[in-house]
Amino acid sequence: MTDLLAFFTDPWALPFMRRAFTVAAIVGLVCGVVGVYVVLRGMAFIGDAVAHSAFPGVALAYAFEGNLLLGGAAAGVTTAVLIAFVSQNRRLKEDTVIGVFFAFAFGLGIVLVSTRDSWTTDLSSFLFGQVLAVDAADIWRVAVMGAVLVAVVLALRKELVAVSLDRETARAVGLPVLPLDLTLYVVVTATIVMSLEAVGNILVLALLITPAATARLLTERLWAMTLLASLFGCAGSLAGLYVSYTYDLAAGGSVVVVLTAVFAVVWLLAPRHGLAAKLRTRGRADDREPTSPPESRPAQAAVPAEVPAAL
Repeated sequence: MTDLLAFFTDPWALPFMRRAFTVAAIVGLVCGVVGVYVVLRGMAFIGDAVAHSAFPGVALAYAFEGNLLLGGAAAGVTTAVLIAFVSQNRRLKEDTVIGVFFAFAFGLGIVLVSTRDSWTTDLSSFLFGQVLAVDAADIWRVAVMGAVLVAVVLALRKELVAVSLDRETARAVGLPVLPLDLTLYVVVTATIVMSLEAVGNILVLALLITPAATARLLTERLWAMTLLASLFGCAGSLAGLYVSYTYDLAAGGSVVVVLTAVFAVVWLLAPRHGLAAKLRTRGRADDREPTSPPESRPAQAAVPAEVPAAL
């Protein structure tokens, strides 16, 4: 019992761990809320594209000895806005446009980095995260930024869901699809940039997508999915830091591994949509199958695809 208590209390005795826990909890919560709309829209690729499109901005800021996060934010927002505008062309699917800008941005970042002879710790921390090095100013910045992002998403939740589920219907009923697209892209970009210190550019997509995907396996309701995703994001980030501290592992990678482990458990054991539940349902259906010859069985009506009750 004493060892278990020490496991939970010892890290809080260290000031840098207290700061890391605070930032990780905020980032996990915000990523969970924003990630719900990314998952509903099926736009996980945009998270990856924006995360990597921030790379040339960071490389440019690094080359001119500027602020890496500001450089990444500027490049990410620029790319997100361009994707939103170009994807309005109905001849091109959204994932196609994202792929074009994703490849271009990452290629540009590699070219910019190649102009320098060496890398620094600052640039590597952008790629892999450095949550253990945050200070009090970082905590306030993340907290204020996270509060604004969550407020924007919750204020526009119905409109964002309508556009995510059926863009054409949303446009037909008069919703401003392009401004809503721009808003969602900018919110996703800001969330990614805010999360870079926690897990880094390479792993930030997992923090944005995995908690929401886990929640999606457990509920069809938007409010419940949002609550569960924020809970998974926050708790998984804290648990990842505990694992990192206990076993002396990379903090960002530990957070992602824990979140993925939770997803795997839910994928297996979710009451309705888990693998075990589907196997049980299939087994009961096989048991009820009639023994008459196939030609004498009545034709079965097609079962419509399930529509998520998002609202």
